[in-house]
Amino acid sequence: MNTQQQYTQIIGYCREIFQKKNQDYGTSWRVYRASALTDKIYIKAKRIRSIQENGTQKVADDLNSEFLAIINYCIMALMQMENQEENLSENFDEILKKYDFYVAQTQELMQNKNHDYGEAWRDMRISSMTDEILVKLLRIKQIEDNQGKTIASEGASANYQDILNYAVFCLILADFVG
Repeated sequence: MNTQQQYTQIIGYCREIFQKKNQDYGTSWRVYRASALTDKIYIKAKRIRSIQENGTQKVADDLNSEFLAIINYCIMALMQMENQEENLSENFDEILKKYDFYVAQTQELMQNKNHDYGEAWRDMRISSMTDEILVKLLRIKQIEDNQGKTIASEGASANYQDILNYAVFCLILADFVG
């Protein structure tokens, strides 16, 4: 499989999880502010790094499930940045359209970067990509602390997209099959 096929397969699995969680919980996640989702992603990434460094874990959730959660939380954060108001009654079909919109945008970004960088990520370690995810999360937190203002940097949404793409790459390198 090529990167595009692997990417599509992983995102399809994430979308299934997103739909199933909606059946269980509804759209309760719409209460989160984007900054709360940043913190949720941060906790997931810190757990991944801790397990990578220590080589042990006490909670059964594997690292792949954490990367899958990061992907969905990034998409949720992108949606919340668009609409900061709580909208618990929003039609789920509309939410899925937004989900697909942000995935398509992020996938196009991945394709463009892969063209320019020649898929350099394939030579990276998963632990290095975890570090990249953490760095981008710290950048987002700083941007959020600055009320979204940047002087010479990309905004939070570009960083969420990069995090999402790194999480997909980690799953590809881990030979994840949903």
